[in-house]
Amino acid sequence: MGKKSRVKTQKSGSGAAAVISPKEMMNLVSELLQKCSSAAPSAGKEWEEYTQIKALVEKIRKKQKGVSIIFEGSREDHFSDLLAWAQECGASTDGFTVANFGTEGYGLQATKDIKAEELFLWIPRKMLMTVESAQNSPLGLLYSQDRIMQAMGNVTLALHLLCERADPSSPWLPYIRSLPPDYDTPLYFQQDEVQQLLGTQAIPDVLSQYKNTARQYAYFYKLIQTHPAASKLPLKDSFTFDDYRWAVSSVMTRQNQIPTEDGSRVTLALIPLWDMCNHTNGLITTGYNLEDDRCECVALRDYKENEQIYIFYGTRSNAEFVIHNGFFFQDNAHDRVKIKLGVSKSERLYAMKAEVLARAGIPASCVFALHCNEPPISAQLLAFLRVFCMTEGKSELKDYLLGEGAINKIFTLGNSEFPVSWENEIKLWTFLETRAALLLKTYKTSSEEDRSLLEKPDLSLHSRVAIQLRLAEKQILEKVLASGREKRQQFEKKLEEGAPLPRYEESDIALLENSDAEGKLPIILRKLEEVEERPEEDSHLLNGDKSEEVVEEEKVSQDVNSNLDLDEKPIESLKGQKEEANLSASRTEE
Repeated sequence: MGKKSRVKTQKSGSGAAAVISPKEMMNLVSELLQKCSSAAPSAGKEWEEYTQIKALVEKIRKKQKGVSIIFEGSREDHFSDLLAWAQECGASTDGFTVANFGTEGYGLQATKDIKAEELFLWIPRKMLMTVESAQNSPLGLLYSQDRIMQAMGNVTLALHLLCERADPSSPWLPYIRSLPPDYDTPLYFQQDEVQQLLGTQAIPDVLSQYKNTARQYAYFYKLIQTHPAASKLPLKDSFTFDDYRWAVSSVMTRQNQIPTEDGSRVTLALIPLWDMCNHTNGLITTGYNLEDDRCECVALRDYKENEQIYIFYGTRSNAEFVIHNGFFFQDNAHDRVKIKLGVSKSERLYAMKAEVLARAGIPASCVFALHCNEPPISAQLLAFLRVFCMTEGKSELKDYLLGEGAINKIFTLGNSEFPVSWENEIKLWTFLETRAALLLKTYKTSSEEDRSLLEKPDLSLHSRVAIQLRLAEKQILEKVLASGREKRQQFEKKLEEGAPLPRYEESDIALLENSDAEGKLPIILRKLEEVEERPEEDSHLLNGDKSEEVVEEEKVSQDVNSNLDLDEKPIESLKGQKEEANLSASRTEE
């Protein structure tokens, strides 16, 4: 009683909160929901749709100026409370502190020497914000009656975060106050900054992310204002687009899957203090200890006193880092560019090629990856291209289907040492070389122009990140182009010289199975690492006798999934009380 509130109403530029009638705001939000729920725009109209949605959102933001809840003081002022709260809850706080690392933002700094694989950080379950804690909070009644929240734990977690932020007695306030007041995800980009991504592979996801977030906000604004189960929620009086954008970004950049208390399934969680760690290349070193019911993290390498402590977020491309984490990682060993390839169903040899691919465990249509390092293509992509370029002749398609040792030959498709034929190798590398050249032509700027732009001192942070991503994509394609040219010339020379084709013998299977080189592994013995093409949603599911409300809930559910589910990383193991499950951070660099 009598304790000063730690939150305040944000003031507008004029020094007073904006005034808008509930009816006027509901009309604007309804217009936004209708705009975001319309059919997907025709090809080439996506940018136009984005600018229209952006204009509506900005109109709403202007009307809402001054009504968001913010905390007094700077973020840094609250780190001592975070550490004190963590210690009270039984978390480890010895051996590190929170420090500012300049362009990398805030992170954990070692206060003593820490050895590689040394357990230095653990966070008990009671500190975590989870879907289960949301169900046990004032949000639980609405959760029990809304199918979208029940289906989408990510959304539940975002709304849980906002409700707890508005509650002065929330046990998670020390954590919530330590979160960034805003983020560098594309949701925060200005329109001209998003424009820097036009032509990149990231732009469709960026535009979709913004549209989905706007639709989700409109849906939940209406739900909170009209649903009886939301009548006592603090969000009823203050739920702005900026609030939701902040919560979505907080969850999107930080969420992780952890096991439930009984270990029978997984649930989403925000993990205080641990999520202060910044990213570097390496291996995942965080797990969940079911016996002690806590997240545990061991050191990725040796750290000296005053060094920054890093963790590995996972094998993400820079496009994924920019879209879902809000940063570009310059030395990303796992950067890649997507390439969608498929055997045309109208092709005369489609059935034969699809059968060979099926025996190798590869779809006839698939999204593959071109990698930043050598080799730029995986064994899976090499196998696909070999089949894609096969002829009907008995030394190629027929031989792999009906010839002697056909089944064993499938093992060689992803092995660079056993070409199908010199002509086949020339065709596949020529195809890849041509495809890379065509992809490079889709960009509006050259690599040289991008490098010049990055030298400008007045470039905004978001524009810089966008141009860095654009340049990185081109550099991967340029490497593939050069590699394709080199390989093509190499095999043209072998064909010209009449070099004998290496022949696969059954005894070579030992080499294939035991080699450490990915290119020598039998294709059917490995999990396909590329993301398979997802089938289109059945449009008829939104037709029929369903009410408008049900249809809208389904649309929102799909978009919530596409926006908030993109960054989840499942834990690797839940078996046994003693086993630890690997966690992969889903967060922005601080």
